Amino acid sequence: MSKTTTQSADLKTRFNSEILPELKKTLGIKNDMAMPKLKKVTINVGIGTYIKTHGKDFDNVVENIAKITGQKPVVAKAKKAISNFKLREDNPVGVTVTLRGQRMYDFINKLVNIVFPRVRDFRGISPKSFDGNGNYNVGFKEHTVFPEISPDDVMKLHGVEVSITTTAKNDEEGYELLKSLGFPFKTK
Repeated sequence: MSKTTTQSADLKTRFNSEILPELKKTLGIKNDMAMPKLKKVTINVGIGTYIKTHGKDFDNVVENIAKITGQKPVVAKAKKAISNFKLREDNPVGVTVTLRGQRMYDFINKLVNIVFPRVRDFRGISPKSFDGNGNYNVGFKEHTVFPEISPDDVMKLHGVEVSITTTAKNDEEGYELLKSLGFPFKTK
């Protein structure tokens, strides 16, 4: 396969044809079913402070996340009242989207090739953000790093948290998986 054909192919087919065999050699795993793979990607935005400053209108956040992911987000509500946080039961506290399948691979491709280079003063992502089970979390202070969001139309900035869930058994396998997918980690 030529280099131009490889770059134009989508990430899922490239993962199965090129990345997986190299990862098998790197990790020393012989069984294809034991190989670490991507399971899902979850995109979260907390809207607690957004509601305090802008009132009950958080449709702007929902629209932004829908543009970023290509999928309608779910509004998470508080399960119980907590007086110290001035939180009442059934108040909206967050917006979340779970991506699987082709949309997940498209989002990872966009994250690696477009979003990370657009982050101001970017010097690589930390390899310390693994959770101990091979899953990775990364946060963005501004949602304008995503190409779907026009900075001119933004009323108020909000952060975005991306959780990448893998089938890796430990952080080393998760690190090798994400590194092989092109994640720009800082050197350890």
